[in-house]
Amino acid sequence: MIYLFHFLVDYAEIVFMIADGITAVALYLSVQIYNKNVFRKQKYALESERYPADCLELLRSPKEMFYIPLKVAMFYLLNPFTILSCVAKSTCGLNNAIIALFILCTLKGSALLSGILLALATYQSMYPLTLFAPALLFFLQRLYIPVNLRRSSFWFFTLQYAFIYFGSLVVITGLSFFLLGSWDFIPSVYGFILSVPDLTPNIGLFWYFFAEMFEHFRLFFICVFQINVFFYTIPLSIKLKEHPVFLMFMQIAIISIFKSYPTVGDVALYMAFLPAWSHLYRFLRNIFLVSCVLLACSALFPVLWHLWIYAGSANSNFYYAITLLFNFGQILLVSDYFYAYLRREHHLTHGLYLKKKDGTEATLVLK
Repeated sequence: MIYLFHFLVDYAEIVFMIADGITAVALYLSVQIYNKNVFRKQKYALESERYPADCLELLRSPKEMFYIPLKVAMFYLLNPFTILSCVAKSTCGLNNAIIALFILCTLKGSALLSGILLALATYQSMYPLTLFAPALLFFLQRLYIPVNLRRSSFWFFTLQYAFIYFGSLVVITGLSFFLLGSWDFIPSVYGFILSVPDLTPNIGLFWYFFAEMFEHFRLFFICVFQINVFFYTIPLSIKLKEHPVFLMFMQIAIISIFKSYPTVGDVALYMAFLPAWSHLYRFLRNIFLVSCVLLACSALFPVLWHLWIYAGSANSNFYYAITLLFNFGQILLVSDYFYAYLRREHHLTHGLYLKKKDGTEATLVLK
């Protein structure tokens, strides 16, 4: 990327604008394909009478789904976080473009391009490694492996996709070595991401904690903090194994919350998917509270930064308090969508109006 900008440094603004445009187009096409798959699956389930009669109001109509891809693209392009990231010329915009193209190639069924693009995204920031699980689940369940196929074919395709991904990652890393003539970029890039040596304030959870941390506890807590990004991949993959696209959304959101150096561009990418889950709005429990928290924090970030850094009338505790609240709002948002998605799927299986054995209305609890 540094070599690329050696030639494009005079056109940097155009490059970042084009990257955001590519991201928006890729998201538009991805959601369009996803909606077609959802409608096809829904139509098949209706024909086979799998849905209870009282949950038909939960089903999505073609008219309702028609404008969703456009809403997703506009939600990304017009998001103030995206605009701020583009104006700042953050390389996060390029990473978002690669992840959006990876999602598009995955939904189109191109395992080769999907593996290569995922390797590129991992090469840039390491954390997209967790997107390997939803991509593999999508290919196994939707495209290649029929239900009655043998276990050997399952493992064969898993190894094939893993080989494409890790092979591409090795090739790209090798190209970096040939460009530089040294392996010094590995500790400079991946070591920097993992060890968090730069504690410049940002919107993440790391900087304040490690600025105050005693040095002899540092390694332990770095491991604890870093494992958060990867820890949720396996349980979420087990719970959402039938819904790999929603699993991708969850993983992208978790990366943007728990990575060591997050930016507002990371937040903009997963928030662009929210219109795609518009059918979940009736099951969301805290959307008003979360919206108020995120809007208030977004407005207070620059105010408290100015008071701390320029005016000198506040300190780091003020800014980090807003950082904590902002990340709390994101976690509440993601967990609320997770609850809503699981609840809708439960109603599609067991009916919308649940009853206890004595005939009274039942309460659904997520455990």
